[in-house]
Amino acid sequence: MTRLTGSALRVTVFVGENDTWHHKPLYSEIVHRAHAAGLAGASVFRGIEGFGASSLIHTSRLLSMSEDLPVAIVVVDTEERVRAFLPQLDELVDEGLVILDDCEVIRYAGRTDEPGKTVTKGKKSL
Repeated sequence: MTRLTGSALRVTVFVGENDTWHHKPLYSEIVHRAHAAGLAGASVFRGIEGFGASSLIHTSRLLSMSEDLPVAIVVVDTEERVRAFLPQLDELVDEGLVILDDCEVIRYAGRTDEPGKTVTKGKKSL
């Protein structure tokens, strides 16, 4: 298990939900490459409304024509590991925004329970 505490670097990638890489979602390719690179973790967040460099507003509102909602992929790890991963993002992201932020990891812990069970602060649920 990767151990991560203290100073870290967060990379956030903003792309469109419909952006693809070799016929699969771009956000999925980024997550899988981050995993293969051994990074501490990655999460994808779907926006409900937004615009970028194209100035087109994308929204999830019922009567909207747009379905290409904004997606943010967030990866946190040590500065060295994140910077080593940046060339892959350069290869993958044609349109979008990639930002870096310094951050501090307070707690990074994986599940320690048996398969199929959830551990909750001192209690085990069935």
